[in-house]
Amino acid sequence: MLPLVIVFVFAAIHLFGWRIRSLQAQPRSRWLSLGGGVSVAYVFVHLLPELASHQGRFEEIVDGQAGLIAEIESHTYLIALLGLVVFYGLDRLALRTKPEADTASGSPSLQDDGAFWLHLWSFALYNSLIAYLLLHREEDDLRGLIIYGFAMSLHFLVNDQGLRHSHGALYDHRGRWLLAVSPFLGFGLGIFVTIPELAISALFAFLAGSIVMNVIKEELPKERDSRFLAFVSGALGYAALLLATG
Repeated sequence: MLPLVIVFVFAAIHLFGWRIRSLQAQPRSRWLSLGGGVSVAYVFVHLLPELASHQGRFEEIVDGQAGLIAEIESHTYLIALLGLVVFYGLDRLALRTKPEADTASGSPSLQDDGAFWLHLWSFALYNSLIAYLLLHREEDDLRGLIIYGFAMSLHFLVNDQGLRHSHGALYDHRGRWLLAVSPFLGFGLGIFVTIPELAISALFAFLAGSIVMNVIKEELPKERDSRFLAFVSGALGYAALLLATG
């Protein structure tokens, strides 16, 4: 039941995040910077070392085979890089097509609307992937589930406020509903659909790169006025917790 409870938490963050006005203030809320630090710590202290074992699976499967895939090394890390690049591209697209001023009707152009939904659907798939991996992690014990669920809940909070900052009322009126439903879709797929271990490894790698990109793009822009000490506290504190309980 705990994975289902975590999925409800994911959905609630998108449904009710707009009510937490303190997170939308400028300068950036220290809680968002702390949450970003926790997410990064989870990736570098827990998820990236886990990718090493996933990389071992890739090497076992392609060992002795011919072709380009057999010649390539560090498959999982290249997939992580792909995750970072994909979300960087989507974020740049959303920024380029963001309306500079409200139109007379108060609605974005078709181009802007298309970019908005492309951005939202990419995050819907991202949310579904996170929920799917609740049930298909390398460490399937209670400790691993709690660590993953806590870090991803804070990551959902950071993403929710970032999308609200990027898309404003359009996200609150329409987009957040899609993102609130997507974790349940991923969780349902996790129950009824089991994919090969190699594909799970690739999904974890893609997720790692995506998390790094989504945290960095929220923390680095100057206009975000991020809280460095809160970010460092979240990163170091959660890293210490992971190492102490490892």
